Amino acid sequence: MAAMGELARPRALFLAGLAAVYIAAFGSLYVQIPGLYGREGLLPARRVLRLSGKGLWEQLRDVPTLLWLGPRLGLDTEQGMELLCLLGMLAALGALLCDSMRDCLVFALLRMFYLSLYQVGQVFLYFQWDSLLLEAGFLAVLVAPLRLLRWGSPAWRPHDAVTFWAVRWLLFRLMFASGVVKLTSRCPTWWGLTALTYHYESQCIPTPGAWLAHQLPVWFQKLSVVATYVIEVAVPVLFFAPLRRLRLFAFYCQVLLQVLIILTGNYNFFNVLTIVLAFSLLDEEHVGPWLGRPRRRPSNGWPPSLGSVLGMLLELSTYGLLLCWTVHYFSLEIDWDRKLLDSKVAFTYHEFTMWLRTVTLPLVGVASLSLSWEILAAMYRCACVRGCFWKLWATLQWAIMATATVGLFAVSLVPFTYIEHESNGKLWPGIHQMFGAVERFQVVNSYGLFRRMTGVGGRPEVILEGSYDGHSWTEIEFMYKPGNVSTAPAVVAPHQPRLDWQLWFAALGPHQNSPWFSALVLRLLQGQPDVIRLVQTDESRYPFHARPPTFLRAQLYKYWFTSASEGRPGPAPWWRRQHVQEFFPAVSLGHPTLESLLSQHGLKDKPPVRRRAEALLPRLLSSVRRLCQPVSGPALLWSLYLVAATAGLLRALARRAPPPARHKGPRERGERNGARGTEGARGTEGTRGTEGTRGTEGTRPEGRQANKRKK
Repeated sequence: MAAMGELARPRALFLAGLAAVYIAAFGSLYVQIPGLYGREGLLPARRVLRLSGKGLWEQLRDVPTLLWLGPRLGLDTEQGMELLCLLGMLAALGALLCDSMRDCLVFALLRMFYLSLYQVGQVFLYFQWDSLLLEAGFLAVLVAPLRLLRWGSPAWRPHDAVTFWAVRWLLFRLMFASGVVKLTSRCPTWWGLTALTYHYESQCIPTPGAWLAHQLPVWFQKLSVVATYVIEVAVPVLFFAPLRRLRLFAFYCQVLLQVLIILTGNYNFFNVLTIVLAFSLLDEEHVGPWLGRPRRRPSNGWPPSLGSVLGMLLELSTYGLLLCWTVHYFSLEIDWDRKLLDSKVAFTYHEFTMWLRTVTLPLVGVASLSLSWEILAAMYRCACVRGCFWKLWATLQWAIMATATVGLFAVSLVPFTYIEHESNGKLWPGIHQMFGAVERFQVVNSYGLFRRMTGVGGRPEVILEGSYDGHSWTEIEFMYKPGNVSTAPAVVAPHQPRLDWQLWFAALGPHQNSPWFSALVLRLLQGQPDVIRLVQTDESRYPFHARPPTFLRAQLYKYWFTSASEGRPGPAPWWRRQHVQEFFPAVSLGHPTLESLLSQHGLKDKPPVRRRAEALLPRLLSSVRRLCQPVSGPALLWSLYLVAATAGLLRALARRAPPPARHKGPRERGERNGARGTEGARGTEGTRGTEGTRGTEGTRPEGRQANKRKK
C-alpha cells in the first residue's frame, strides 16, 4: 500500500471529468426538450406527472423528481426540465473550472437534477449510459470532498481510498458484464468472431471512421473481436491486482478500447464516462507528470530488493498467462501462406456457462478482499493522524464512509449477478430486499452493451416521406441518421440526438412496438416547429418548411456501406440501399389509422391552454430558449467546452507568467551585508514593486524593536 495522499490527483481528474460529462448530458438534453417533452412534443412530460390529489411527500415517494415543485414556481413540466438542465450546465461548468466547486454538495445537486429528468424522460432517456451516469454521480457524492463549508478540508482524507474503490468496482461491473453478455446471448456473430464485420455499418450513428474500419480485412476484424473479449472479460480482473503496473496496464487497455469506439461511433458521452471511471485505476505518481509535476526519481540501488524481483516475476507471469489464455481459447494460428492471423472460438457454450458459474462468486470474493484491504489501510491511516481530536474525527468519517461503501457493494451484487442466475439465487435474501428499496433511485444498475449484433442482413433504416398530392413523395432527411446515400456519416458526439437513436430501434421491429412513432407522424403533419427542429435545426433544409405535408408515410430500407473498390460516376456514395417494405402507411390528419393508433397509445389528448407567463422565472426561461433555438446540440456543447478550455488556458498562462522585475539595489546590498541581506532578498520575493521591496526590508527590524518596547 502506497503512502497516504496517493490518489488526490486521480480523484481530481475523476471529478473534473465527471463534471465535463454532466455538461454534455444536460446540454444535449436541453436543446431537445421542446420537441421530445413539450406540450406538443412527441411524449409530453406532463403525462408522467399528473396531479392525483396526493401530498408533496407522497408524490416524491412515488416519483422522486424535483419537477413536482414546478407549479409552486409558476412553471409547467417542460419549463421545469429546462430550468434543471440550465442549472445543471452552470453547476457542472463551475465544477469543471473551479477546484472549490468540486464539492460533494454540488455533485449531489447534479445527480438530483439528472435523476429528476430521468424520472419523466420515458423511452427517450432509458439508455444504459443514463443509468451509468446516475450511478457514477452517486459515487461522486461519496468521493468528492466538502469544500463549500469552511470547516471542510479539501485535502485527501484517510478514508477516501475506500470510496474511490467503489468507482473501480463500478468500472469492473460495466466491462465484465459487457463482455460476458456477448457470449451468453448465443449471438452467432459474436461466437463466430464476425460481429465487427457488421457492427460498423449497423450501429446507430456511425462516423466516417466506421466506413474506414469496415474496409479492413475479415481476419483483422475477427482478431479485433478477440481483443474485445480479452479487454472486457480477462483484463478487468486486473483492476484489483496488488501491483500498480498491472492496474496501469488495465487502464491503458480500457482507454484504447474506448478511443477506438469514439473514432468509429457516436455514443455521446458514454465512452468518455467510461474513461473517467478508469481514472480510479491510476495513482498519484503516474498522474503527476500529466499535470506538470516532476516524476519521482527511482532509486538506483543494486542488487534489487526481493519485493521488486517478486513483483516483476508476478507481472511477467500475468502477461504470459494472459497471452497463453488468448492463444488457447481462441486458437490463434499464423497462416504463412495467406499472410494472416486466423482465430476461432475453441470452447462451447456449455463450457463457457460452467466457467461463468464457477468464477462469478469467486470474483465477488476477490473484490471483497480488495475492499477489505482498502478499509484496513484507511483505518491504519486514521490511527496515524496527529492529535486526539483529529484522530477521533478521522475515525468517525472512516466508519461512516466504510459502512456506506460496504452497503453499496452488497446491493450492487444483485444486478452484477444477473449475468449468472444461479449465483444470483445464492445471495442473501436481505440483499435483494435492500436492492428493491433503492432500485427506483438508480443507485446501482445492471449493464451489458451490444448483447446481440443487429443488421446482419443489412442495416434496417426507416425513411419518412411526405407529399402534397399522395402521388409525388419527397424524402425527409434527418441531420444525423443515415438517409441520403451520398451524405457522409455525421460526427455528433458527445451530443446524443435521441430521436435518431429511437428511430434506429424502431427499424428493428414493426411500428406498433414504438408508440411514439405515431406521435412523430402527427406532429410533422401538424408542422410543429419544435419537432421539426429535431429533424433539422436549419428549417430551410426541411423540405416542407413552407407548409406541412398533406400526407406522410414511412418506408423500410436496408443500408450497407460501400466498398473502397466501388467506382460510380458523380459523388462517391457512402451507402448503398435496397427497399424492403412499407413501414408506416400513408396517412393524413384525421385518418382513421392514425387516430386509432393515437387513441390506443394515449397520445390524442389535447394539451391545456398555455397561460401567459407573468412571473419573472418563466419569462427568463422563454428568453433563454429563444436565444438557443437556432443552435444545434453539438454547437452548444462545443461552445461550452471551448469556454472551459479558454478559461483553463488563461489560468495556466497566469500561473506561468514571469514575476515582475526587481530593483537591483536590495540584491546588491544583500551581497554586501551577507546573512542580513539574504534575509531581505527573500522578503522581496512575495512583494511587488520597488517601494514594496524597500519597505519590507527596512521595516522588519523596526517591527521587532517595537515589539520589544511594547513588552
